[in-house]
Amino acid sequence: MTSPRPRLAPLYLAGFTTAFGAHGIAAALGAETEDIGWTLLAFGFTLALYDLAEVLLKPVFGALSDRIGVRPVIVAGLLAFAVFSVVGALVPGTVGLIVARFGQGAAASAFSPASSAAVARLADDASRGRYFGRYGSWKSLGYALGPLLGAGLIVWAGLPALFWALAAVALIAAAWVRFGVPVVPVLPRKRVTVADLARELAAPGFLVPTLVLAATTGGLAVAVGFLPLLGRETGIGTVGSMALVTVLAVVSSIVQPFAGSLHDRGRLPVRLGAVGGLALLAAGIVVAGLWPMLPTLIVAAVLIGAGVGLATPVAFSHLAATTPPERMGRTMGSAELGRELGDAGGPLVAGAVATATVPGVGLVVIGGLTVCAGILAALGLRRPPVES
Repeated sequence: MTSPRPRLAPLYLAGFTTAFGAHGIAAALGAETEDIGWTLLAFGFTLALYDLAEVLLKPVFGALSDRIGVRPVIVAGLLAFAVFSVVGALVPGTVGLIVARFGQGAAASAFSPASSAAVARLADDASRGRYFGRYGSWKSLGYALGPLLGAGLIVWAGLPALFWALAAVALIAAAWVRFGVPVVPVLPRKRVTVADLARELAAPGFLVPTLVLAATTGGLAVAVGFLPLLGRETGIGTVGSMALVTVLAVVSSIVQPFAGSLHDRGRLPVRLGAVGGLALLAAGIVVAGLWPMLPTLIVAAVLIGAGVGLATPVAFSHLAATTPPERMGRTMGSAELGRELGDAGGPLVAGAVATATVPGVGLVVIGGLTVCAGILAALGLRRPPVES
């Protein structure tokens, strides 16, 4: 199932869809909270539903893709995403938003890890980093454009317009995956016990790259929340503050394919890419926390975007290279779970410390934790063995 030019473009659109849905709806709900009449508690609960569904279901759907194939899981997940988006567009009020948000998260938990597994299965060892970089680049574009597109659609025709747009994108992606992505055959699998699963999850080949992915996702989530906050405190204004996140995401989307290609050619070893990426990420977070001024915040956004873009494709490529193909879906689902925990844990830690002190201290703490993750990665990452 390897090809020098695998047909992966439909999978890039699937990655864009989940990122667009996550950040576009989150930003839209933040803008519409007062009109809906929510309390902050209800707002936070609704935001968390998307991530909660992914935490619960990503390993389940990842394992399912090993049983029935990745393409059916991706297509079914995208179709379900479209259906729940229509629910959000047609059902008014809090109930419709809650159902739509949880349903979208559940659907994304199906097609997101299955898409990662498909990239790993369809790309060969010589090109896997490059294609993971492209996949991550499109996800970064979704994170960057989601809030901007969501804001534009809401101004144009209200919140239902955003849900209709997400439904349309998901339907297009589902059709394109169904007819554009080749079938990935289901491979024979041995019976797995709970003890076997525990050994797999504790193995350095899984645990260390997943730690890197969790650290990059956690740092990214903190930056997406705190950079606009610091920008507004320094008088940049709302538009300028949001532009910092766009700078971060665009830099990440540019760096990821470049870093993946260097990794494939042997010019960016896995340890250097992961540790270097985490070092850039930590430096950017600390710079933002210690010197919150417009020039330094721009530098911080560039450093964070470069760090995420450097570490992510290298970690995914290493994870795929050390995983047997017959359990690629389960491994990617579990790795995505690690990313979701980082996505939730990073802002929680930064917010708790910032509440007790000031936002800058919260960022410095996250920077320190990222450095710790980099040290563990330096000690634990090895190049995957070359198959004879």
